[in-house]
Amino acid sequence: MTWAIVLGGVALLVVVGLILIRRAGGGKFPWLQFYIRGRESGFALHEINLIRRVAVEARLEDPTALFWSVKQLDRAIKGFIIKYRSRGEEEGPEYNLLLAKLFELRKKVEFDLPKYKLGVKSTRKLMKGQVLRITLPGAGPFVSKLIENPVRYMALEYPRGPRLPDGFSWKAQKIGVYFWRAEDAGYFFQTRVLEDHSDKKYPILWIAHTDNLVRTQKRQDVRVETDLQAELFPLRSVEESNETPETARGLRCRVVDLSEGGIAVLIGGKAKIGLPVKVQFDLAGTPIVMSGVVKGLNYDQKKNRSLLHVQASQPSTATSNRILTYVFNLFGEREAVATPPQQTGSHSAAAPSAEPVIETAEAAEEESAVDLG
Repeated sequence: MTWAIVLGGVALLVVVGLILIRRAGGGKFPWLQFYIRGRESGFALHEINLIRRVAVEARLEDPTALFWSVKQLDRAIKGFIIKYRSRGEEEGPEYNLLLAKLFELRKKVEFDLPKYKLGVKSTRKLMKGQVLRITLPGAGPFVSKLIENPVRYMALEYPRGPRLPDGFSWKAQKIGVYFWRAEDAGYFFQTRVLEDHSDKKYPILWIAHTDNLVRTQKRQDVRVETDLQAELFPLRSVEESNETPETARGLRCRVVDLSEGGIAVLIGGKAKIGLPVKVQFDLAGTPIVMSGVVKGLNYDQKKNRSLLHVQASQPSTATSNRILTYVFNLFGEREAVATPPQQTGSHSAAAPSAEPVIETAEAAEEESAVDLG
């Protein structure tokens, strides 16, 4: 008798649960199938509840598309933003927390796309123009670029970096090579230099191919190339990080790469790794302030300018939402920005250690060409 009561209670709970799921979703869509598909796709129950809510508000014919379709998810998030904007609740904490959760789901769907999962196993698959960072035992890093990739070797632009002893030859040197593959991950491999053609009109190195690539770091943020006027303010310490706009003039610069986790900034003069900075710019008429630390840089001695890779301090939820709205181009703001022409073999999404196409970006004005070191 006791077991019969327990089983009856469980059955009643299941029936009530199914009724609640159907009513919560609304309409005649089989919401049980929706929840099953969500769990199969790796989403937690609270995430599925949020997606269901968005699907209902967007009146999607097939709500399960939100688990795999970037296009449908963008449409739903855009509708969510428009709805709250029309109410004048865009600055509300509830709205920003919900939108942040939606963007987390958006990134999850983005990074489930095949282009982020298919890595490379051999250096023979690398594209011309790939930026490489090279180390020698006890020396480096040096910056180079892949200029030709035939079957027998890789031809590299002659490395730029710390001064080496007079008479030094790269030939037969064992080197470590790191690169970031756009829309993928970071990689590391070791190899040997086959030839040092420093005596040629255009000095190059030939290095040996390898099939032993180590995938070191997967992409965490969705990045896009851009070309935004900005101002940079050196900070005394990272503890001074804040999102309060500065009224005084900063150093003129350009943001050429953007994500919620960091930015790449082109500025005149030199800088140094570890420098805390604050950068402010506009996104579709909205002021954005990001603070962070310079984690990497490329200095162009001929043009006397630096490309700074800044790792951002944790931005506020509202700031992250504004950046991601721009990054995912929900309202077409990026079309309004004049993006520099792409080089052959380059990608639309910039990577943390890749050099954006900066040849056509405006150099910082005279007053910004300063020594930040």
